[in-house]
Amino acid sequence: MDWTEKYRPTTLSEVRGNDKARDKLHEWARSWDDHGEAVIIYGAPGIGKTSAAHALANDMGWSVMELNASDSRTADKIKKVAGGAAMNQSLTSTGRQLVILDEADNLHQHKDRGGAGAMTDLVKEANQPVVLIANDFYEMSRGLRNACKDIEFRDVGKRSILPVLRDICRKEDIQYEDAALDRIASTNDGDLRGAIKDLQAAAEGRDRITVDDVSTGDRDRTQDIFSLLDAVLKEQSPEEALQTAYDTDETPDDLLQWVEDKVPTVYEGDEVADAYGYLAKADRWLGRVRATQNYTYWRYATDNIAAGVAAARTRDRGGWTRYGGAPYRSYRDSTRDYIAERIAESAGVSTATARREIMPFLAVMTHHCKNRELTVLMAARYELDAEHVSFITGSGESTNKVQDIVADAEELREQEAVEHSGGAFAGGVAESEMDGEEGDDADGEDEEVAQATLGGGDDGSGDGEEEGREADAEAAEDDDQQSGLGDFM
Repeated sequence: MDWTEKYRPTTLSEVRGNDKARDKLHEWARSWDDHGEAVIIYGAPGIGKTSAAHALANDMGWSVMELNASDSRTADKIKKVAGGAAMNQSLTSTGRQLVILDEADNLHQHKDRGGAGAMTDLVKEANQPVVLIANDFYEMSRGLRNACKDIEFRDVGKRSILPVLRDICRKEDIQYEDAALDRIASTNDGDLRGAIKDLQAAAEGRDRITVDDVSTGDRDRTQDIFSLLDAVLKEQSPEEALQTAYDTDETPDDLLQWVEDKVPTVYEGDEVADAYGYLAKADRWLGRVRATQNYTYWRYATDNIAAGVAAARTRDRGGWTRYGGAPYRSYRDSTRDYIAERIAESAGVSTATARREIMPFLAVMTHHCKNRELTVLMAARYELDAEHVSFITGSGESTNKVQDIVADAEELREQEAVEHSGGAFAGGVAESEMDGEEGDDADGEDEEVAQATLGGGDDGSGDGEEEGREADAEAAEDDDQQSGLGDFM
């Protein structure tokens, strides 16, 4: 079991290294009935912000509703999930429920579809205590910051880390050299979570830790994550990639975001689809963690993120890859989320299903706009602009090819609005096939897949539709048995 979860503080008195911040948080909770304010806890990753929030709830006898901003950025989701919890009375004897919004600084830019505004309204009107957790206080909107009390958690220093490491060794019945723990604490100065992970790695298979058992060198978090990406996407076996993931100072939630965002940078064709299948399973396990607060499920999520995605690779890659910046702050992520939301709305599926089941296949079928009619159909169906078509196809946003496709898609949408036919998109594909103006037999097969993916089809395809429904049912049954994508539908 992950020691960062096994030894997560259960009371605020066990939170190390932020005594003043801890006391402020406790005072905020004790006096909440008087002021009714929400609070923002902010500071670097790995210093115990989320642990402190859960420990506070335990001390106060409050139940917990936790929401992650990376998964719930839309106004509707904020109002439905967090809003429902914040406005209603808890079932606990205290009558209070603590609403925790983790990664609250991710509620920004146009991708949140009103999430930041909805959260600002929520904290002003909530009948229950609300804690927002953020790494970067100033990434949050000014309105949201002004509506809340704020408490800064600072890096946990070496002097505070050492007692934690000694206590864990005592509980695990592990002997140690003082120099070994000192090296771990020095290497992770400021990062308690990283120190505990390094201690667990050094103690693996041993009952005594010496200084030689501790890897040397300062921890570089950025290098860690890029090393993991190389391991999973380019070079290591599934078993090796899994071990690298265990040694990386990131939570499974963070690993999922990074790997999910960078898969298309390295993988091609079927590799992309297979990788997203494993990531969908990981997302399911993480959903169970959030629903049950049972962190033993993290292990299964990491298995799929690292070993599963590595197993989807059909060949190793060498050389250097430009991965770009963090996924939750990248323009690429914003564009991807917007497209997934459009697909989800049109297809009647979840955003996660759209992102991991549908988008990879669209990317393969419309690669570089080779199948032009299908690309026009896609842009029309989901009302995509040039930046979105460019994202899916890999063609340049400013190219004439992409601009013409967007213009034709707009014309197709206008035609649909005038005719009120409900089948114009599918008809466009069918006419293209009949005219034989585009591609070869392979393109024709793509058109058939596209009609199923995009929800098209004509009135004369009854037999095909029946077979499709039977195939879908069998696929859904298989997915359910394998804890796969069917669980998201």
